[in-house]
Amino acid sequence: MTQQPRSTASTPTSASTPTSSEGSAARSATSSPAPSCPPLAEPRPLAEHRVWPRAFHDRLTAPLPGLKAFARFAREGAVRPGPEGLADTPRLPCAPGPLPRVDARTVAVTWAGHASWVVRIGGLTVLTDPVWSRRILGTPARVTPVGVAWSALPRVDAVVISHNHYDHLDAPTLRRLPRDTPVFAPAGLGRWFQRRRFTRVTELDWWEAARLDGVRFDFVPAHHWSKRTLTDTCRTLWGGWVLTDPDGRRVYFAGDTGYGHWFTRIGRRYPGIDLALLPIGAYDPRWWLSDVHCDPEEAVRAAQDVGARRMAPMHWGTFVLSAEPVLEPLTRVRAAWQRAGLPREHLWDLPVGASRVLE
Repeated sequence: MTQQPRSTASTPTSASTPTSSEGSAARSATSSPAPSCPPLAEPRPLAEHRVWPRAFHDRLTAPLPGLKAFARFAREGAVRPGPEGLADTPRLPCAPGPLPRVDARTVAVTWAGHASWVVRIGGLTVLTDPVWSRRILGTPARVTPVGVAWSALPRVDAVVISHNHYDHLDAPTLRRLPRDTPVFAPAGLGRWFQRRRFTRVTELDWWEAARLDGVRFDFVPAHHWSKRTLTDTCRTLWGGWVLTDPDGRRVYFAGDTGYGHWFTRIGRRYPGIDLALLPIGAYDPRWWLSDVHCDPEEAVRAAQDVGARRMAPMHWGTFVLSAEPVLEPLTRVRAAWQRAGLPREHLWDLPVGASRVLE
């Protein structure tokens, strides 16, 4: 999605929760060492009624683009690759296969494309930012098919949403779900689901958690923003999710994010992340997108910052959202992983539709 010029200042605060001191302590990624993180929050009740601030502009890591940025983008910004950048589209990896067999002690992930994963954890099937539509608003049709047929899904036990951009919150896909499906959403986004008659919507602020059938869902910060209409900029929150099963195994779904100080803080608060699902695409031009989208090298740094044992790239190879060549995110993330001296088998660079089981 579109975004803003680089800024080193960050002002992530929270007036709505007792954890706002965490944001105050993190106002600058270059300031003195952060204090020890507080213990994990007690899980909040599911589908709890909450009252939220009118907007969350105070959580932005960098200011939204102004007139000068839009003028520059109009002069020189390319939003799609040229013919050479699209030439590798037929080579994008796509290998749909059956979902792995699991039990309550199994953790497995299947990449459906973009930021949509089928996460099997603690006996639950969880969808992340489910987008099964062929098109999203303002974007060409997907260049690879959905990796998992909707009819092949087991019962969906929960959905987690990172933010309200159209490539992450897809109304046609969500209409396919039973309205009593548990939904975990950022603060302020519950009304969107309630208007569509979803009855079990849990909204969380950063660092808050809820629990469903033994699996813990923690909402964590991200370097991003929210907007769905002309009048709702930053009216809802944005972030990622840490899912923890009863045995303590953790999967971190970063949602959509730029690179920054939050990754280190997430790693300190949630040690022992077994797998990080991190975005690597939609990063060019950098001057326009660097504050909100990691490039492949930054994604590898983020995986190290959070202390993840493994990384699975996402947010590439599905929708053409920006100007980099379509296959470049994969080649760059592989090279960055190798330069970092990390075990090759711990980079789960899956084709669309492929699965891995956490041993």
